[in-house]
Amino acid sequence: MKKILTIITISSILFTACKKDNTTPDFDEQNLASLSVEFDNIVGGRTLTMDNSAVPYTNATGEKFTISSIQYFISNIQLTTTAGKQYTVPQDSSYFLIKGADRTTRFAKVKVPEGDYNKLTFVLGVDSLRSTMPVDKRTGVLDPAAGGHMGGGMYWGWNSGYIFFKLEGNSEVISDDQLGDPTGKKQFKYHIGGFGGYSAQTINNIKTITVDLNNAGIAKVRKDRQSNIHLFVDLIKFFNGTNTFSIKTYPNVMFSEYSTNLAKNFKDMFTHDHTEN
Repeated sequence: MKKILTIITISSILFTACKKDNTTPDFDEQNLASLSVEFDNIVGGRTLTMDNSAVPYTNATGEKFTISSIQYFISNIQLTTTAGKQYTVPQDSSYFLIKGADRTTRFAKVKVPEGDYNKLTFVLGVDSLRSTMPVDKRTGVLDPAAGGHMGGGMYWGWNSGYIFFKLEGNSEVISDDQLGDPTGKKQFKYHIGGFGGYSAQTINNIKTITVDLNNAGIAKVRKDRQSNIHLFVDLIKFFNGTNTFSIKTYPNVMFSEYSTNLAKNFKDMFTHDHTEN
């Protein structure tokens, strides 16, 4: 019996060791260095400017429009080394709210082990696990109580969920009976959210974005330098991406089934411009 128990114990140790090796890369958690990911908002080949009625933007359907507000959540950042090992930033340090009107928010600053990274993965939105955690686990930009102030109205109180992506603006193609603003402005609003539901299945617009860094420069993260992965976020691709749509036909999209079509365009918006090492 003693011999059998010994064999079982050894087998258990080996299984645990193999499992650990297969799921946890050999990173030195005590040797962390700074890395930032820059989310640089543009519209086509132009710099994003708010309420620029003098020179409006034009989408693929020929509709002219201006942008008055753009905000979105970036979370769950993960880096892959040139050797294929993946490092996931601790979740508590991996939630960011990018605000187009505040360029200081365009950087997602994290700490990662020293190394050479050639792939970046992140979530546009707030994952279902964090969305359903107690409020005391959702602080900073995720604080629902701050949604009307610091969070910029990025939480649906009526629906108990985060707005992952909020884009608002104006377009003359919107008819008078579609006015989205009581002041008479021809305003469009796209508030995209939905994490799949808690007790029942609902809309799920959480999107994982993967960016290949090989072509425009890998991130060489070291303690003695500041690495920055510069991404362009092309908002025209929200209109002209996988699912091109018309502002006139869909001037306001919120928590509806059609929002899933717009969320499919998220992945088209992100491109790697360069890396600063």
